[in-house]
Amino acid sequence: MPALVFLHGAGCLPAVFDLQAAAFPDAIIPALPGHGVPGSPRSVGEFADAIERVLQTNGLRDAVLVGSSMGGAIALELALRHHPSVRGIVLLGSSAKLRVAPAIFDAIDTDFPAAARMLAGYFFADARPEWIDGAVAQMLAVGQAQTRRDFEACNSFDVLERLPEIAVPVLALTGEKDVMVPPKFAAAAADRIPGGQARIVPDAGHLLFIERPAETNDAVRAFVHTIAS
Repeated sequence: MPALVFLHGAGCLPAVFDLQAAAFPDAIIPALPGHGVPGSPRSVGEFADAIERVLQTNGLRDAVLVGSSMGGAIALELALRHHPSVRGIVLLGSSAKLRVAPAIFDAIDTDFPAAARMLAGYFFADARPEWIDGAVAQMLAVGQAQTRRDFEACNSFDVLERLPEIAVPVLALTGEKDVMVPPKFAAAAADRIPGGQARIVPDAGHLLFIERPAETNDAVRAFVHTIAS
């Protein structure tokens, strides 16, 4: 069975996947550089270099990368490098092009705590206080400088025209109410990948794996079993 490697998104920590860690106890959920571990990357390529080292360190020959938002971009980058360990990819609220509105950079530069709360509000369809507070706490822990670099990495990422080069199965899961990466963008990416699939998770926002963990985990589990068989 391929190993699962979960890749968190911009301004997040591995704890964002706590519900997946419980469902997949053997999964690897690394901290990206600058997110509680040393480093200050500002491009998806630099993050992908770090994940290549994670795959090597853990001796993974068969892995399915499950990436949230920026983590999905990192997974796509590794697939485009034709990394031999990567057997498949699950995109969670992600796509091949992740443009960031200039207003987000202005907010981060002007008042980072307020920007963190604003962004957290975009992450969920159901703005439960515990979810918002958790997302804000993670962004503040990552810090203003690295969170900005994360969004710079997203903003400069665009591999839309290269998607037909991807030679592994890809499943794009998107929350029905995701305002950061609407389902049509995830579907457009999946359509360009040979054999790519796209599914919409009802009543969920950008962090669908927190709002709808059962549906997300079941889809990931089924995808991995398909690859293994």
